[in-house]
Amino acid sequence: MKKGVQVIAWFDEITKNDINIAGGKGANLGEMTHAQIPVPTGFIVTATAYFEFLKDTNLMDEIRRYLKDLDINNSKALQDISAKIKNKISSVHLPDYMVNEIKTAYRKLGGGLVAVRSSATAEDLPDASFAGQQRTFLNIQGEDSVVKAVQECWASLFESRAIFYRNEQGYDHFKVGI
Repeated sequence: MKKGVQVIAWFDEITKNDINIAGGKGANLGEMTHAQIPVPTGFIVTATAYFEFLKDTNLMDEIRRYLKDLDINNSKALQDISAKIKNKISSVHLPDYMVNEIKTAYRKLGGGLVAVRSSATAEDLPDASFAGQQRTFLNIQGEDSVVKAVQECWASLFESRAIFYRNEQGYDHFKVGI
């Protein structure tokens, strides 16, 4: 583990006060766990890990350059930039400490089929709803597949509709985590 970076948080460690690291969906899963609603055991890959990934891989500056002069009303340009950003996020190797923590958490679940769901930190706000803009992966099995699905969820934060909506709502692309 990299000092000071919380990569994993289990549902029973999360509450509604943790939206900034778990996203809306993650925080709700934590709340349901605490309320003893029968939720399968699970974990969150934190938004802190996502931001650290962008920093560790120097992707933040590159993504900013892609978005800098983007005309979000030019559908073709928006689709092209979205594809470039998602490809970058998906193809860059996650830092080893993150990979190890995700794999360890998956093994603690006992392996098997899991859902890897996105949970953005800007979901279900009083003035905006970002729900449904990012990807979900069902029936994922195996450590490497789980790590890849996490990375694909992160990449989906830059789906063209998500880029457009954040611009329209005035949200900074790098203040919204996943």
